[in-house]
Amino acid sequence: MPYDVAIIGGGPAGLSAALALGRARKRVLLCDSGPRRNAAAEQIHNFVTRDGTPPEEFRTIARAQLAAYPGVEVRDTRVERISGRKGAFELALASEKAEARRVVLCVGMIDEMLPIESFKELWGHAIFQCPYCHGWEVKERPWGYIARDPAMLHFAVMLRSWTDHVTVFTQGTFDVEAAHRAQLDAAKVKLETSPIARLKARATTLEGVELANGTVIECHALYAHPPQRHVDLVASLGLALDADGLVKVDPMTRETSLAGMYAAGDLTSRAQGAVFAAATGAQAAGMLNHELTAELASAVP
Repeated sequence: MPYDVAIIGGGPAGLSAALALGRARKRVLLCDSGPRRNAAAEQIHNFVTRDGTPPEEFRTIARAQLAAYPGVEVRDTRVERISGRKGAFELALASEKAEARRVVLCVGMIDEMLPIESFKELWGHAIFQCPYCHGWEVKERPWGYIARDPAMLHFAVMLRSWTDHVTVFTQGTFDVEAAHRAQLDAAKVKLETSPIARLKARATTLEGVELANGTVIECHALYAHPPQRHVDLVASLGLALDADGLVKVDPMTRETSLAGMYAAGDLTSRAQGAVFAAATGAQAAGMLNHELTAELASAVP
């Protein structure tokens, strides 16, 4: 017998979707396999009632709560391929196959580390993407931001909410127009255009940013938005993507360009964080439940 819904990915989006569908008496298969995108993060923040919770503890609590709903099955397994169509999807798992009427993709994105010495080692410890998630703990210290194009410069100004000491690093990859320089100056954000030679660190603690010209800028927290790519499974599906390369979904239903396949969480939005992912997972589940239940009603003679 096919599952009503197969959820791929066991982070906040997938767990939230499974909870909503389980409570609606749907038969759900949740497939989860590593690695975790936030594996280096020590705590989840900006998530009411879960502020400061370690990611693995969050997952443990969520799975324990899912166990109360007999329709939800959680497997620590990888989904290799998805084929079929709406109402009859087939999932090739690591050692078997499964069928589902609908699929929800909640697999997140893969962050590509910038080619800067110590960047990978500091990622998630002293280098972050979101100040709402990781700003309070390092507030009022010297911060930096690596801007990869002019559109990112506004982010450096926003960082002033948490600290008075912000330096934006462009590495000479683009020209900073006079209007942008004026905005940075008005916000008292320092601008460094020289390339970064390396990050000065002690274990996972950042101490400074050394530029190619030999200057060392004191910096205790560095923010960056490195390029991202989809996991192989998502890339193989040929789904429509938006201008940022994220999976395009209907803003109300969360359905992708492939009928019967939905997506939630970081692979659909630049607003990436646990609370945002959980919200879109719940949204997708609600729309799915409505659609599946309506199908049952239409099948009644």
